[in-house]
Amino acid sequence: MGGMRLLVTGFEPFGSDHFNASGQVLALLPSRVGQHTLATALLPVSFARSGPALQRLVAEHRPQALICLGEAGGRSRITPERWGVNEDDARIPDNDGAQPRSRPITAGPQRLASTLDPEPLTAALNAAGFGARVSQDAGRFVCNHVAYLAYRMPLPALFIHVPALRPAGQAATVGAETDAGTGNNHAAGPRDLNELARALEVALDTL
Repeated sequence: MGGMRLLVTGFEPFGSDHFNASGQVLALLPSRVGQHTLATALLPVSFARSGPALQRLVAEHRPQALICLGEAGGRSRITPERWGVNEDDARIPDNDGAQPRSRPITAGPQRLASTLDPEPLTAALNAAGFGARVSQDAGRFVCNHVAYLAYRMPLPALFIHVPALRPAGQAATVGAETDAGTGNNHAAGPRDLNELARALEVALDTL
């Protein structure tokens, strides 16, 4: 079977941080992984703008599968998200200053399952020595907002939370928007962006 065109998105920094591992790692990904070709793009940390931006990117790149990355400050593992939930409930404002509370994203089901199976990807990451676990809760911030909208799209899609890695001497001041208790256990997750990029190559190669 031939390779696929993959679109991989990450997020810009948000809150008081000037760094977002999900966006920074995109520059370290190659243009090809196995037989797949990769396009990468940043999404805004905005409830209002992230969905339209994702739609424009899919129309532009015409991918055959979609991988959306976001960071989770309370997790040391890589955690693919099985569900997107039809609710925005923000602990902090997004980059536009919006802070919706207990508001539906759109008319539709209360939750949607990922349209790419997270299990093979998670198994490959663990076999390669990168701590990974399928998550059942993507939080209710912009990551979950994008996951839900991605899982509505007519192409296979998976949202993956990555640890909030930072340069040496820096600590993440945001990222607790995602349920910190899900998939955290002190597993051996990637320790820096280079390791995260290698882990993502392993994950993408399984698709």
